[in-house]
Amino acid sequence: MKSEAVKKITMIGAGDMGHGIAACCLMGGYSVVLRDIDRKFVDKGMAGIKASFDKFKDKGKMTPEVYADALARLTPVVDLQEAVKDADFIIEAVPEKVELKKSVFADLDKFAPAHAILASNTSNISITEIASATKRPDKVIGYHFFNPAILMKLVEVIKGKKSSDESIAVGYEIAKQMKKVPVIVKKDSPGFIYNRVNEPSGVFLSKILEAGHPTPEEFDAALKPFMPMTPFELTDYVGIDVAVHGLEYFAKVLSPDYKPSDALMAYLKSGNLGKKTGRGFYDWSQGRPKIDPAKATKEFDLNHLVALQVNEATKLLEEGVADDPIEIDLAMANGGGAPFGPFTLAKNIGYPVLLAKLEEIQKKFPLDIFKPTKTMIAGNIKV
Repeated sequence: MKSEAVKKITMIGAGDMGHGIAACCLMGGYSVVLRDIDRKFVDKGMAGIKASFDKFKDKGKMTPEVYADALARLTPVVDLQEAVKDADFIIEAVPEKVELKKSVFADLDKFAPAHAILASNTSNISITEIASATKRPDKVIGYHFFNPAILMKLVEVIKGKKSSDESIAVGYEIAKQMKKVPVIVKKDSPGFIYNRVNEPSGVFLSKILEAGHPTPEEFDAALKPFMPMTPFELTDYVGIDVAVHGLEYFAKVLSPDYKPSDALMAYLKSGNLGKKTGRGFYDWSQGRPKIDPAKATKEFDLNHLVALQVNEATKLLEEGVADDPIEIDLAMANGGGAPFGPFTLAKNIGYPVLLAKLEEIQKKFPLDIFKPTKTMIAGNIKV
């Protein structure tokens, strides 16, 4: 199947990610069916799409004609069989539970037309495992959007062990049609590109908490001049429970080094999870915390974080998850708010500087995941 043949996309799951992705599909010119297990969820998703489009229209980013046309191509459905009966491309965004995803894919496989490609918006779960629940593993791909989907550019198009090149190409072209920045993940691997490159920083923060110094504010204050939202502040914003969940997952599938420290777990146990509970590393009860730049630590700096990212990014090259440093940089720059990817930063900072920073981290926190790779030591990566 060619991407031009895709006319109708079915979105399975109408939550925040689901309705955001559905909105992107509508903006790409596709007819979209929005499906969830209960009409109230579908209605909430429909209202979410309309609210996003209302904002675009009010800001002049969408003409009244385009607005009306997009909403006219949106159909709410609860019955799964009806939702997928004439779909060309199906995107699943149900909760991140492997058994749930597999049961959804088994049903999609049963009810969807033979030519339909089945795509999962999982952020971590193995595409190969999800595909094993179907009789069409060649037509199952990963399709990882970032939150909020309507604004974030990156889409990771992930190849499971049996995904065909054709299915990957169709997913890639559809993402381009939506004006996204697709990056192909060539090997099904935990965290794909974006989350994998960032996860060692989570371990680093967890270990800093365990050491007891610098404090979260002292650490963040040193980075405040370089980033709009600093690491501990961002963890609070996303949720300490989410950070713990990510570390536990990586500890299970990649290395026990990712296990969250007792100091981090103490926050989880206390119920102080960050912004959503009003308190985490910071007090959010009066709104966003004020970080005092005068408290900046001298113990760590931005290059320590860059070194961790670059080192992990070189592992992706060594493992064949990606084969082009430019693609990794593209993913990292478009998945968050960073202007540059790790390899571009490394080229400008210099590998010897970053290697020294990595060795400092490894000396303080002697974990294998912080060890420099051969590629990092050689430092001869072309971007």
